Amino acid sequence: MSTTTLILISVFIGIAILGIAALIFLQKHRTEKLRTRFGPEYARALQESGDRRQAEASLEERKKRVERFKLRPLAPGDCARFTESWRSVQARFVDDPRAALTEADQLLGDVMFTRGYPVSDFEQRTSDISVDHPRVVENYRAAHEIALRHSQGQASTEELRQAMLHYRTLFEELVNEPEMVARKAAS
Repeated sequence: MSTTTLILISVFIGIAILGIAALIFLQKHRTEKLRTRFGPEYARALQESGDRRQAEASLEERKKRVERFKLRPLAPGDCARFTESWRSVQARFVDDPRAALTEADQLLGDVMFTRGYPVSDFEQRTSDISVDHPRVVENYRAAHEIALRHSQGQASTEELRQAMLHYRTLFEELVNEPEMVARKAAS
């Protein structure tokens, strides 16, 4: 082989190695970015799919879907109205925990709708909420699971209390989040 051929082969191999290294770096960067953004939801998606690429593609799709929404902060009047409604629901829990749990779930749906989230089936709602609220979406799932057991007459009063606490965590985050939504809307 001539020296020129050896140089060309070496350059080609070097370019291929750099390309592979860049691809690996970009994949790791994407993974870390998704892990940081989605937190525990990343692990959940990975566990559900069993495949990192599939889980990451699913999370990216969620992110793109939610970016198309016109999310907005609650107007001060809505915020006050929802907060008062929540206080009322919590107060009713003492006398009628089962009805209060149902009302809490409905109130969360109203808050989500007012903020700009489509309120479709539960799984889609949790996927949508997980994009901007990955650390509390598991609370929403846990509360919903208890609510389902409650509808079948299988949830204790203590479980209903836990569900209310889970709902409250998401409620507070959705109602008290005007700064983040305003920043997103401006960008």
